[in-house]
Amino acid sequence: MSFDLTIECAHQLDHVDPLAMYRERFHLPVRADGSPYIYMCGNSLGLQPRSTSEQIQQELVDWQQLGVEGHFHAKNPWLPYHEFLTEAMAKVVGAGPHEVVVMNTLTVNLHMMLVSFYRPNGTRNKVIIEADAFPSDKYAVQSQVRWHGLDPEQCLIELKARPGEVCLRPEDIKAHIEECGEQLALVMLGNTNYYTGQYYDIHDITAWARAQGSMVGFDCAHAAGNIDLDLHGSGCDFAVWCNYKYLNAGPGGMGGIFVHERHHEDPKIPRLEGWWGHNKETRFKMRDDFEPIPTAEAWQLSNPPIMAMAAVWSSLQIFDEVGMPALRQKSQQLTAYLEYLVDSLGEDVVDIITPKDPAQRGAQLSIRVKSANKEVYDRVIDRGVIADWREPDVIRVAPVPLYNSYQDVYQLYTALRDAIRS
Repeated sequence: MSFDLTIECAHQLDHVDPLAMYRERFHLPVRADGSPYIYMCGNSLGLQPRSTSEQIQQELVDWQQLGVEGHFHAKNPWLPYHEFLTEAMAKVVGAGPHEVVVMNTLTVNLHMMLVSFYRPNGTRNKVIIEADAFPSDKYAVQSQVRWHGLDPEQCLIELKARPGEVCLRPEDIKAHIEECGEQLALVMLGNTNYYTGQYYDIHDITAWARAQGSMVGFDCAHAAGNIDLDLHGSGCDFAVWCNYKYLNAGPGGMGGIFVHERHHEDPKIPRLEGWWGHNKETRFKMRDDFEPIPTAEAWQLSNPPIMAMAAVWSSLQIFDEVGMPALRQKSQQLTAYLEYLVDSLGEDVVDIITPKDPAQRGAQLSIRVKSANKEVYDRVIDRGVIADWREPDVIRVAPVPLYNSYQDVYQLYTALRDAIRS
């Protein structure tokens, strides 16, 4: 669609938006005067669905009234509770239900996947990761390298953008993978970079890595619920993500894992084991030997925290209702509209470091205001916007299609414009 710089354009876009009604399904943070904030921080923490408190309250009532019997007789029995989330979660990330499970939190899950899929052997010990990966990812990979008695300085290959550039070029990723060749044990990328918002093509990267005999996995924290993923089709070995960003599971909410089905019945795969990954038919017979469930569920350790899982489920029901294709379509248009408005401020004033190609980004735009510092960000916040600042000079904003409107985007633009002018 064509855009212009008037508020009437935003009104018209909201009027024809088929997903506009979903905004009412979420609690919007409000200012002291009762007016809603312009919330553009779903890339850090998604908003609370109105259904979440009811979902959690149901479990509290069942715990109150049934005690331990809630595992079998609650409205949503706790024993198979994680299974209620699996199909919807699988649709969000493009996988089979048997390849996905909601469990633990993000970095815990990453460590568990690294135990299984980082298996250095002789000179095949190198790991490729982004130089500007989210710090927790880098810490996890470094510590796993050390766990194997190896030196991260020797084993970690950090991908850096070319001088004068911010985003990685696909051909450079491929070149590094091919250069490592038979020394490459694992490619582990955050497939949507938290800082730049750049999305890496998981199909291409997986093909390049597997051609070298390497394992490959992705941190999808900034992609799950944002990008229309195809984890199974990509052929990657594993993926991890959190559910509290675009998937609205609440602060510190539970994460998820994907393990490709080709690994499910591999008896030699190393794995941290716990009783919730054991054969469901014999789990309570307290057998001595571990018999893994032949699905991604085998990577579970303990029975899940039901209240936290209820929060994930309440959001996933909305995603299941809307579908990722419809969300992605609106997201691309919302982001294109924001890009148009920000670009109108002039390239001598602002620089969007996120790729312009919609196929290489999600909802997030990372904006640099040239010759400015955090004071500009503070002025934007003073104008009723909740966004995100990342050192040294980036304002991250994410118009989320489930609850952000085109008028939100326009008001963000005017707040940024006025902050710069002041």
